[in-house]
Amino acid sequence: MQKLNLPPYDVNLRKMDGKIHIFDPIRKKYLVLTPEEWVRQHFLQFLIHHKSYPASLIKMESGLKYYERNKRTDLVVYNRAMKPHLLVECKAPDVKITDKTFSQIANYYSKFQAKYMIITNGMEHYCFRPDASKLVFEEEIPEFSDL
Repeated sequence: MQKLNLPPYDVNLRKMDGKIHIFDPIRKKYLVLTPEEWVRQHFLQFLIHHKSYPASLIKMESGLKYYERNKRTDLVVYNRAMKPHLLVECKAPDVKITDKTFSQIANYYSKFQAKYMIITNGMEHYCFRPDASKLVFEEEIPEFSDL
């Protein structure tokens, strides 16, 4: 898999049914290793080990209904009161982050009302928050204690 613009970690891989799988410590299971899953797992580890987000407050691929369609957020971090505080949308490294990606996470925001949103493809990371009728981009991804 491609080297990402995220700190490396000790990846737990296993070959099953002829495919490589990566271990997800939140869901406590192995998942087929796709480029998007590679980004999702690296970003998860970044949040836990470099930004001090408690694993117990993170939910992976949380389902939601949006205009009668089933959708999934990649990663949701809750605060200690179990209210969504951070939404993360992950794309494969070769996927360009476009206005369409921002629209996608904005749709998820309308359901979750998290304080922060992050879009990443493992190479580029955008952290922002809504403020009145505009988006305010953060220079850095906040530490959990800053939420």
